[in-house]
Amino acid sequence: MALSYKARKRLSLLILLVGMPIYVVIAVNLIDSIDRLPIWAEVPAYIVLGVAWILPFRSVFLGIGQVDPDAPVERPVDRQE
Repeated sequence: MALSYKARKRLSLLILLVGMPIYVVIAVNLIDSIDRLPIWAEVPAYIVLGVAWILPFRSVFLGIGQVDPDAPVERPVDRQE
């Protein structure tokens, strides 16, 4: 089932405002729970976790910054003077 542009926009906002902060807390706690992880291994782990959250949601975020494709096209009014 394909989501409409408006539904994808609302879902992406929900993911960014609610889901991402929750994911950040989980990711930091996950890295923190691994004992004796050297600093040189933490940086790639944070990079991988920073990219991994978006992979399941790439279809939701695709094209959100563009103009609504379902919106009616407004044409300029020709004025005669």
